[in-house]
Amino acid sequence: MDSTGDLNAMPETEALLQWREALFRLLAATLSGAAIGFNRELTQKPAGLRTHALVSLGAALIVVTAVLLGPEDNRIHPDATARVIQGIVAGIGFIGGGVILHSEGRNVIGLTTATTIWVAAALGVACGVGHWMLAATAVGITLFVLVVGQWVEKVIGKLRVYSEGSSNRRDPSAEEPVHQPPKQKPPTG
Repeated sequence: MDSTGDLNAMPETEALLQWREALFRLLAATLSGAAIGFNRELTQKPAGLRTHALVSLGAALIVVTAVLLGPEDNRIHPDATARVIQGIVAGIGFIGGGVILHSEGRNVIGLTTATTIWVAAALGVACGVGHWMLAATAVGITLFVLVVGQWVEKVIGKLRVYSEGSSNRRDPSAEEPVHQPPKQKPPTG
């Protein structure tokens, strides 16, 4: 019981520690999303630093809020947290779906951007439940895939253009010579 007579009140130091932990989780989520968004910003994609940072922060905020609403023993209860995470995943699916554009044929634009938004939300969830190493590892892997993957896609694209171009080329020695009429002298006078 505290000085006001409230049996459920937390001591001030415990509340301050809880606040610091929540703040750290939110900041970690924001920085994780910002790291992915920075890469997208450098490649001039529609969803950049702010979008990814805010998606990650939003997901972490929802998870941290659910954790703080938990029982007094300050333990994370998997069932309640899993339901919150399911809601985040469903909501992010709508945002990601709005980024994807279909054009004529099989061209799909924005799929990687939608995926990075989904990853940013997952990073927010990981930070929200306090899994720092998991989040840091996922940021590193994501940036590796985005940077190295872009390079690999360019190389494959060049190889594809080269192979298509070489199969369309004709062997000049196999062609018949083109007969050109003799040049006429311009009229004088």
